[in-house]
Amino acid sequence: MGLFDKLNEPVFIKEDSDAVKHLELLRELYDKAQDVAKKQIEQDIKYISYGIKGEEQIAFELKNSHMPMYVLHDLYLEFEDLSAQIDYLIITRKGVFVIECKNLFGDITVNNNGDFIRSMNIGGRLVKEGIYSPITQNKRHLELIKQMRMQEKNILQKAFFGKYFYETYHSVVVLANPKTILNIRYASKEIKEQVIRADQLNEYIRKVNANIDTEPSSDKDIKSLAEYFLSKHKPKKITYHKKYEQTIEEEPNMQITQLDDSNNVELLIKKMKDYRLKKSREDKVKPYYIFTDKQMLEIIEKKPNSIEELMSISGFGEVKCSKYGEQIIEILKL
Repeated sequence: MGLFDKLNEPVFIKEDSDAVKHLELLRELYDKAQDVAKKQIEQDIKYISYGIKGEEQIAFELKNSHMPMYVLHDLYLEFEDLSAQIDYLIITRKGVFVIECKNLFGDITVNNNGDFIRSMNIGGRLVKEGIYSPITQNKRHLELIKQMRMQEKNILQKAFFGKYFYETYHSVVVLANPKTILNIRYASKEIKEQVIRADQLNEYIRKVNANIDTEPSSDKDIKSLAEYFLSKHKPKKITYHKKYEQTIEEEPNMQITQLDDSNNVELLIKKMKDYRLKKSREDKVKPYYIFTDKQMLEIIEKKPNSIEELMSISGFGEVKCSKYGEQIIEILKL
């Protein structure tokens, strides 16, 4: 530890998640979708929500670890023909931990071949199924990191880095669902050392670091490494419009081009969006909780002059109208 090292708590250098943005998009699409697509969108919303909940559990554990570390959440890396969606990258003075978060339903057994088998009780019947190994998934993440870092080193550095890479970078699969029973009795020692529960994560990091017999890196060095990985992050562009483009309703009279130009539509849209953003920040909620784009266009089209008229628009009940109704009506008075 360096003389001037002062880091004594975890620092989240990247805390946001693309999954949250995708969830917002799906909720907006749900309002526009025909019935045939709603069920599938609901499944996507449920899946993403569950994943976010699991990652929030890990964030909670890390924030209460009281360990000096830099944390990057939801990191997407690309190198040549490889790509990796890393749930958490944790950089400590002794090592780097690549975390694969799984918030799984059911109980997980890992057999002596390293196969992951999930058991669930469905309708009173025990159902078992194999799932893709998160350890294999995380190995690919480590390989990408290794290749990316090796590219930037000279011949001597490459030889040293390659030899000691797996002593510095550690793969960890974290099961975030507290109700999941983990059975790894028959798994190999290597597997057992890579699969843990969320409440074991902090102790795991401490134990691994304590067993590394090397000089700790300085705070400056680990911060520099965290910033390096942050610079390599590429937000993953996922659009659900293509997936559901055949099942999104064409709402009559809802397209901007179909609205009367004399109503100063563009100006109203800007004012409504500015208001929505302002209120969402004040109330600390997502903008679509105030109103969706679909509701906004319907408001602009109908131009309600009273709270009673505003309540005729889907999604505007007494509570929402009492909070935002008068201000929305004032905005419409251009």
